[in-house]
Amino acid sequence: MDLFSFQQESDRGGRLLADRMRPTSLDEYIGQEHIVGPGKLLRRAIEADQVSSILLYGPPGCGKTTLAHIISQKTQADFVRLNAVDASVKDVREVIDRAQSNKAMYGTKTILFLDEVHRFNSSRQDALLPAVEKGTIIFIGATTENPFHYVNGALMSRSTLFQLQPLTKDHSLAAMKRALADPDKGLGYMKLKADEEALDHIATMANGDIRRALTALELAAMTTPPEDDGTVHITLGVAEESIRRPTVRADESTQYDVLSAFHKSIRGSSDAALFWFLYAVEKLGMDPMVFIRRLIAASSEDIGLANPQAMVQAVSALEAYRNNGWPEAKLNIAQAILFAVESPKSNAVYTAISRATSAIEELKSAEVPLHLRDTHYKGAVKLGHEGYKYPHDYPGHYVKQDYLPKEIARRVFYQATEQGNEAKIQINQQRRRNQFLSGE
Repeated sequence: MDLFSFQQESDRGGRLLADRMRPTSLDEYIGQEHIVGPGKLLRRAIEADQVSSILLYGPPGCGKTTLAHIISQKTQADFVRLNAVDASVKDVREVIDRAQSNKAMYGTKTILFLDEVHRFNSSRQDALLPAVEKGTIIFIGATTENPFHYVNGALMSRSTLFQLQPLTKDHSLAAMKRALADPDKGLGYMKLKADEEALDHIATMANGDIRRALTALELAAMTTPPEDDGTVHITLGVAEESIRRPTVRADESTQYDVLSAFHKSIRGSSDAALFWFLYAVEKLGMDPMVFIRRLIAASSEDIGLANPQAMVQAVSALEAYRNNGWPEAKLNIAQAILFAVESPKSNAVYTAISRATSAIEELKSAEVPLHLRDTHYKGAVKLGHEGYKYPHDYPGHYVKQDYLPKEIARRVFYQATEQGNEAKIQINQQRRRNQFLSGE
């Protein structure tokens, strides 16, 4: 069967299988039970035709557009769909003008479904705000990207966010079996035999994307030559030819999430830190330098003086990458990552900075104590810039004197922990504190 024949066979009524099988009611909808299950808020709103402005956020193929389609079938409102990729401010204003007319003349509500809302820039989103605020339109946005990164705060605050979860292999299997059994919208009109291992492979490779699973199933059915009795047999081999491993997405939100997972893993798991680093670089194509910089930051934020060598290792990994490139520096970077994770942890440096910063904000301005001021010029003594005690002239290379502005002279910013090398620092801190209190 040639490609043209496949197009004719699959395009029943001008629509491919994934579109033909799109659910038209919540009873047909697959997955997302946490928001559209019996008694859930969004289900109740859809069934009562009382949907307010909402944002649907989730990965591709999880049912965002399908939910909007179900709402369009259920509502008595004027339902308008725009795609943010090609919609302009003019398009939005035309919808708003029509919505105002319909509301004034007929009392009809208007629902605007904006697909891929993350592609709508700030100015175009701003054009929606007045109409959403006044209730001229009910806004439904769908996005695969983190809306907190891409949707204006004002629009977010006027919409209820529903996060859709990735669908599972079982969801894809259920959708394919429904399509195989449906003679009207699905492939039930054909004499098909699909092996379980073939369906399982397609469901696995679809990675939760039902549209992708149905497209692969249709391709397999339409391009496989029938056997002598007219049966089209979809074997594992046919399934493997019909769907390939998906390209891993590396959008901005994903990169932020992976980098966050990497940093958090540095605090607790060598295996996870190494995994997220290699996954990001070798699977998502992210720059190793991003992770080396984060590792350097973590060496002070999460390890600090508990093991100062973590910083040395991280900076050495940076130099190795600069000099040798990738993948030659892979081992060097991995070594630095593992060294950091296995080091004793302390956030005392981070905490000290926070405390010092708070003190700076509190004081606004600070006067340097007289005994700490510069004395290299003639007349310094006359100005009272004297009295500094040189610690190396005293036992233990320490002497009691104030170093901070008098308003915060007793404030403690850096407090060493009992972790690793900081345990020794803590002993030294306590010794100095005891000497200071005793007046020695």
